Amino acid sequence: MTNAIRHTSAATQTDSASERPAVSFGQAFLFWLKLGFISFGGPAGQIAIMHEELVQRRRWISERRFLHALNYCMVLPGPEAQQLATYIGWLMHKTWGGIVAGGLFVLPSLFILVALSWVYMAFGDVPAVAGALYGIKPAVTAIVVFAAYRIGSRALRNGMLWVIAAAAFIAIFALKLPFPLIVLAAGVAGYAGGRLAPDKFTAGGGHGSAAESFGAAMIDDHTPAPEHARFTWRGFARVLAVGLLLWCAVLGAIVAATGWHSTLSQMSWFFTKAALLTFGGAYAVLPYVYQAAVEHHQWLTPLQMIDGLALGETTPGPLIMVVAFVGFVGGWVQEILGPDKLFLAGTLAAAVVTWFTFLPSFVFILLGGPLVETTHGDLKFTAPLTGITAAVVGVILNLAVFFAYHVLWPQGLQGRFDWFSAAVGIGAFLALWRFKAGVMVTIAACGALGVAWTLMV
Repeated sequence: MTNAIRHTSAATQTDSASERPAVSFGQAFLFWLKLGFISFGGPAGQIAIMHEELVQRRRWISERRFLHALNYCMVLPGPEAQQLATYIGWLMHKTWGGIVAGGLFVLPSLFILVALSWVYMAFGDVPAVAGALYGIKPAVTAIVVFAAYRIGSRALRNGMLWVIAAAAFIAIFALKLPFPLIVLAAGVAGYAGGRLAPDKFTAGGGHGSAAESFGAAMIDDHTPAPEHARFTWRGFARVLAVGLLLWCAVLGAIVAATGWHSTLSQMSWFFTKAALLTFGGAYAVLPYVYQAAVEHHQWLTPLQMIDGLALGETTPGPLIMVVAFVGFVGGWVQEILGPDKLFLAGTLAAAVVTWFTFLPSFVFILLGGPLVETTHGDLKFTAPLTGITAAVVGVILNLAVFFAYHVLWPQGLQGRFDWFSAAVGIGAFLALWRFKAGVMVTIAACGALGVAWTLMV
């Protein structure tokens, strides 16, 4: 993504100081719709696409304003790329602009995942489908290991952060402590470390320099914040009230119709909590989802969880959309609408899970956006967030161990070791790390190997 941000060309640079014409709501709608279908590559790739389109090519927003918004979104729990789209859409076209931008970032992925989940549940035993999934499972394990390496190489800048990461791994792997407790403890450790050793907990990195210019933008460096982007306590209270009302209304309707202990009610409550804990990206919260969805509620099996992550990697949109697969499989398996309406049950559960996962992201942007625009200072990462980011590395490593165990020993440690899966997993990791292969290319190649191996044996 850094290359995408720093790359400039003669065509994009201009000395023009005049303001660019306003973009209509219709023009923005078409762009956000297009983005929803092309936003592959995880948050880094998605942010790079938005930067190239909005900052360099279309010049809807300047480099500084883009990075200012991105820094705020990175502090929040939730998918930063989706929140960034929501923020820019809101800045351009008020509340409905933000809702459209953020919603279209998610909806194509939801529809695609519902279709793939149906194929998975209805035809997963077909040899070709089963063979593809057999090859994809070790690829997903390699992707998670690579994610731990990539995040760790940036986040663990000194010995104290390594200690927090190791402690987080031991806490979730050996002590089986819940993910929220680990996040809280890491935040407290970061706060204390920031006071006692501030140089160890100063955030580094970033998403590029704000010093570059790609020419005059519609929302330029010194463009005043529009009226709707100015902070008032009345506006803050109104957004908070509407957000709570939407959450309570949908949850209340589900509880009234199905009861508190029903699958849909428990999904609604759990994924609300998960949405508030998604610091560090989807890989960080997936162990928490696994603890609840697989171990506690048994909405799906460990191998189905791995398959869901594989499907999530192959669709556009934020990776946290894998929760839609969890919801679909849970609704299907639990037969929440009866044995004759399995597809409808899965679709309903996927929609409910998506609603409660992303509603907080919209509320955070609409609540905090005016404050960010009003202050217009440099947002800095806090020491607690630095501690949480270090803990996330240990948590992701635990997820990799969990996946590797189920992939390499599918019948448990007493069963046979799967040498084919081990070879595919090592090859996938080398492809990602050494040869910089894309995630989708890696998954496709491993799926093809799985089909070929299944047909041969």
